[in-house]
Amino acid sequence: MLLTRDQADAALRRFARRPLDRPDLKQAAVGITVVADGAAFLLTRRAATLRGHAGQWALPGGRADPGEAPGAAARRELAEELGLVLDADAELGLLDDYATRSGYLITPVVLWAGTEPVLRPNPVEVSEVHRVPLDVIDVEPRFVTIAESDAPVIQLPILGRSVHAPTAAVLHQFREVVLRGRATRVAHFEQPVFAWR
Repeated sequence: MLLTRDQADAALRRFARRPLDRPDLKQAAVGITVVADGAAFLLTRRAATLRGHAGQWALPGGRADPGEAPGAAARRELAEELGLVLDADAELGLLDDYATRSGYLITPVVLWAGTEPVLRPNPVEVSEVHRVPLDVIDVEPRFVTIAESDAPVIQLPILGRSVHAPTAAVLHQFREVVLRGRATRVAHFEQPVFAWR
């Protein structure tokens, strides 16, 4: 599967993004960073030594600084985690906000990083980084129930394992909106209990 920058840009312009008004949550952003000229995206595994969400699969990202726009936050976090510096013109658009049980309001930012960007993962934050082909996320998600919530937990079966929300929710919406052209919503999907902390 190959996605052109023009296709991604057009799909995001057609999409009526839904922001959430949640001043009780800390602002954060993640980058869905498209590489290999539209054939893959970057996915990390968080370092086992991190205080929060250690060892979990994640898109590069984190908490926004006060007054920092989501795109700027996602690009700063990408530089801090993977050593990849992108200009503002790499920002293609935003997906729906996603509120986490751990107290964050995540804004997903779709970024275009071109052909083969040089990555220098920061071992303090990242234990693994993968260039995941886009066709890997062109799968149907799994939904499981948990006793702690009435909402279904979303999982994506990729890389021989299950990736959970919030990452699974964001990647599913990216697949639906950008790869399939469908305005699918994901903010109602639950996270597994281990991600609530």
